[in-house]
Amino acid sequence: MPKKAKTGKTKRARPKKVDRKSATQTVKKSAAATKPGGKVAAQKTSTKISSLTAQVYDINGKKQGTISLPKEIFAKKPNQKLIAQALHVYFTNSTAHYGSTKTRSEVRGGGAKPWRQKGTGRARAGSRRSPLWVGGATTFGPKARYVQLALPKKMKRLALVTALSEKAEDGQIKVISNLEKIGPKTRVVVNFLKKLESKGSTLFVLSSKNENVKLATRNIESVTVNVANNLNAYEIAKNRNIFLSKEALANLPAGR
Repeated sequence: MPKKAKTGKTKRARPKKVDRKSATQTVKKSAAATKPGGKVAAQKTSTKISSLTAQVYDINGKKQGTISLPKEIFAKKPNQKLIAQALHVYFTNSTAHYGSTKTRSEVRGGGAKPWRQKGTGRARAGSRRSPLWVGGATTFGPKARYVQLALPKKMKRLALVTALSEKAEDGQIKVISNLEKIGPKTRVVVNFLKKLESKGSTLFVLSSKNENVKLATRNIESVTVNVANNLNAYEIAKNRNIFLSKEALANLPAGR
C-alpha cells in the first residue's frame, strides 16, 4: 500500500499580549485632554487669548506694542446667518423703488370705442387704453413703493460684534495711538498706509467726529471714516482693513 503524503500545516500566529495598564493610562490621558480642564483645552484657551490682541501703531507707521481687545466685543462665536440677515435689511432699506408704470385707469384717453363692434372686419376693440395697443397701459408693471425692514436692536449689536470678532480673528484690526490728533494733510495718511502695506478698502474708526481726519482721507480712494457709535455690520464686512483709534475702543457697542 502506498503511503499517504503528509500535508504541511501552517502554524497560526498567536496574538500578542496587550498591556492593559498602558492601554487604560492612554485612554485616561486622552479623556483628560478633551475635558475643559485638560492640557489640550488649556492650550486652546491660550491661543484664543492671544488672538484678542491687536497691534498698536502710531501715525508714522511705527509699532508701539500690542493692546488687549475686550472679550465681549471681539470674542463672539461666528454667526453667518445673523450677518446675512443684517446685510439683507441694510441693502433693502438703502434701495429705492421709484419705477412706476400706468394702468388702464391712469392712461389718458380711451373714452370712446375706436370703431363699431361688427361689420368692419377688424378685431374687436373697446378702448385705446388697452395694453395691446401702442400708447396703451402696461400689464403687471412696477409701481413705486416704500419698503422698510426693521431689525431688533440686540440683533443689530450682535451682528456688528460678530463681524468685529471675525475681523479680529483674521488679524485685520489694528489700533492707532494718535490718529485723532493729526492735521488735515492727505500725505500723512498716504504715508501711513504705504508703510503698513495695507491694500484694499480701509475703514478708520474714531470716537467722535473729527474734521481733520475727514479732510485728510477724503481724497484717498477706497478709504472711509466713521464714528464708533455709528458702525454697522455691513461696513465692517465690506472693508478689508479696520483701523481703530485708542479712544474709539471704549465707544464700541457691546453685544448681548
